[in-house]
Parts: sequence; structure tokens; C-alpha cells
Amino acid sequence: MVKKMLIAEDDANIAVLLRLYMEKEGFEVTIAPDGGEALRLYRTVRPHIILLDVMMPVMDGWQVCNEIRRESEVPIIMLTARGETNDKINGLDSGADDYIVKPFEMREVIARVNAVMRRSLPTEAVEQKIVTYDNLMVDLDSYQLMIRGRLVEAPPKEIELLYFLASNPHKVFTREQLLSQVWGFEYSGDSRTVDVHIKRLREKLEGVSSKWILKTVWGVGYKFELLDL
Repeated sequence: MVKKMLIAEDDANIAVLLRLYMEKEGFEVTIAPDGGEALRLYRTVRPHIILLDVMMPVMDGWQVCNEIRRESEVPIIMLTARGETNDKINGLDSGADDYIVKPFEMREVIARVNAVMRRSLPTEAVEQKIVTYDNLMVDLDSYQLMIRGRLVEAPPKEIELLYFLASNPHKVFTREQLLSQVWGFEYSGDSRTVDVHIKRLREKLEGVSSKWILKTVWGVGYKFELLDL
């Protein structure tokens, strides 16, 4: 399952930095530059978690949080330069799940995001064997590959291979590791089997998206890479 995150932050530099790190953690990130756009994008994207700055144009973070809480219990982490106790209490009273004071270290943000997700994400969502990215969905439960919303025929091993790589974005796997993970330890075939399946997948995925790529890491193996646009 691809975890979707909405970052509502009017400081473009902070927003881009957060997106970079969160995408490396496997999140599909959408950015809103103000509170009004944050509320609109929340209703469009339906993220699994929201990083919500307090001081924003159009609507502040507390207003946005209150509006979202009328509709959903989606996890919300407030981001603000304010550190006073009353501001933290206001954020939590608005329905936020956590509160991070700027300036912050990215390790802290990642740790808090992961902690909130573990507490809040439904068990069935975690167990669902589906990954989705821009113009791509791989459903291992039903062995379906969807490209641009259309079902594309693919052999089971191609689907399993793409699902495994897409479930572990940015991580490089050797051919031997892929044979072990996808084909099983009992597989005694040639490692070139992986190359053949990658080639066929690339033919199906050519030109599908500019946001991700099935990449060769020369001398090592393959990875599913999210592109920082």
C-alpha cells in the first residue's frame, strides 16, 4: 500500500525538504501552500496523514484542523515555530495527534510520523497487498496490474516482481535477492530470468509516469525509484 501524505506549509523551502525526506520513507506527497488549498486537497487526495503548519495564509492550521475533524479522524501533526504551552494545547484541542516545533530535525519528524501512523492506520489497510503510484496500481491480492486506470495483462511473476520493488522504493536489490524474494529459495534458475522480467515490465511501463522509474543500478541490480521533480 502506498501511504499518501499531505504537507500544508507556506514556506516553500521547508515544504520541499519535507517532501524529499517523506518520499524516501515511501510516502506519496502532495503539498499545499495555504490553508484553503490544504482543505481542498485533503478532500481530493484523501491522505493517510497530514503535516499541517499553524501559521498559513487564507486559513491557519487550527482552522484547517477543526474543519477536517468534522469529516475525518485522519492523523494530523501540527508544525509551527511557536513553542509556548498554550499553542501546543490549542493544537491538540483542535484535534491534532502530535505537535512539532520548528526548527526541527528530520529524524524527529520521521519518527513522529511513523509513530502516529502505527497508532492510527487501520490493520486492514496495512495488510492490503496493493501499491499505487502515479498512473500505476499493482494489486497482489487479485494479481492485477493497472496502468493509467486500465487493466494490463501480465504474468504472475511480473506482477510479483513489480509489487516487491514498488513496495520498497529506493532500495536496491541484487538479482539473487530478487530470485530469493520473488521466485523463492527453491528456485534454481539463471539470474538472467530477472533481467528478462524487468525488460518485459519496462515495455509495459514505458512513458507511463515521470514521477517514478524502474531503474538499473549497474553492477548491483534493480530498484523502484521515486523521482524528485
